[in-house]
Amino acid sequence: TWHLKKIPQIVSERTFSLDSPKFEAKTKLELNSVCGIECQRKLPVPSLSDLKDLLSYETVFENGTRTLTEVNVLGLALDPAGNTTARRSLRKKRQIYGTDSRFSIYDKRFMTNFPFNTAVKISTGCSGILISPRHVLTAAHCLHNGKDYVKGSKRLRVGLMKTKSRGDGRKRKGAKRNGMPSFQWTRVKSTHIPKGWFKGVSEDIALDYDYAVLELKRPHKRKYMELGISPTIKMMPGSMIHFSGFDNDRSGQLVYRFCSISDESNDLFYQYCDAEPGSTGSGVYLRLKEPNKKKWKRKIIAVYSGHQWVDVNGEQQDYNVAVRITPLKYAQICFWIHGNDKNCTQG
Repeated sequence: TWHLKKIPQIVSERTFSLDSPKFEAKTKLELNSVCGIECQRKLPVPSLSDLKDLLSYETVFENGTRTLTEVNVLGLALDPAGNTTARRSLRKKRQIYGTDSRFSIYDKRFMTNFPFNTAVKISTGCSGILISPRHVLTAAHCLHNGKDYVKGSKRLRVGLMKTKSRGDGRKRKGAKRNGMPSFQWTRVKSTHIPKGWFKGVSEDIALDYDYAVLELKRPHKRKYMELGISPTIKMMPGSMIHFSGFDNDRSGQLVYRFCSISDESNDLFYQYCDAEPGSTGSGVYLRLKEPNKKKWKRKIIAVYSGHQWVDVNGEQQDYNVAVRITPLKYAQICFWIHGNDKNCTQG
């Protein structure tokens, strides 16, 4: 069941203008030397002032201007337990683990219907997911390398899968065949990235904050997926997660996969879902029952961050990692969507 949780409030305190970014960074889809499982276990619990700094955020607008918004966090109960992880057996593997268990979605009836229609393509080469009539959730490193915004993010666009061809059902010249999606590209009006992603705030790249929200220039008229608070592994049916994206090795195809989670920290899921670059930024979702109802509902509980090498027992192990939507991140993303915290009290 989806459990309702009281969400802390994130409120805007001050907004400053910053210099325009250079937009000169190269997109890097695989991150090395990030804080891994052992490192996560040793991290102290962030103080309230730390969290206010990490959750403050930059906004970049379509015209290249940039602001920094400082936030306050209200109603937060800090967990003294710190970053706990479930210790499980570890395997050294690759991005495709054994038999490739990904599914390419060819049938337009599936591709253009919920939940597959919520997957979008980001013009920097990543994937994302629709989370409101005009907002998209993706990974921060698709747009920013920790020091500067990536080259392609200056004129950022989002590709939504088209449901119909133009014309009277006649195949247009050059139209894609074999059920491959064609895209309707929409310009991005603004981009929000938490300050916790930037180097200088964190000593190293902090995967915990590898998420970003894009506001589209005009609303789409499609069904989107709601956010949910990420449950622990024990509370998931079969510990299974699902996500769809546009993997580079299957050009032009929408690729779906599901798998079980191997390990978790307070902010990250470590798993062996088969995935290739291009699917980075996909929304990871679950299907659970609504409280006091017989209905089942899918909600986004994490953002797929990609293939990462992490330290485990002094060795480099590789995982496919996803950033969990914690109550704090839920509050922040919800604040970005609505512009206030009034609609964000229950997760």
